[in-house]
Amino acid sequence: MELGNVSQPVYDPGLEAPGSSTPGLVEMVHGFLRLVQPNALPVALHHLSLFLSQVLVYELGFLVCVAIGLLFIILVPLVGCCFCCCRC
Repeated sequence: MELGNVSQPVYDPGLEAPGSSTPGLVEMVHGFLRLVQPNALPVALHHLSLFLSQVLVYELGFLVCVAIGLLFIILVPLVGCCFCCCRC
């Protein structure tokens, strides 16, 4: 089996932002992601406990967003039920 006609791959210089018809929405999403997760991903694995604490700091913004989301998922129906059942 000969591979004489296989060409070398051509690589792009790097990642580029995709073109979009809604640049305002794209900027808003990227701004939110930069706000929620401003730190770089920790890659050094010296000790497992140190690595886990670094990962928790890295994911802290997402954990706060999840906590706020769960709070709204629980409280909004509960408050709505109280307003509907206790209108007196």
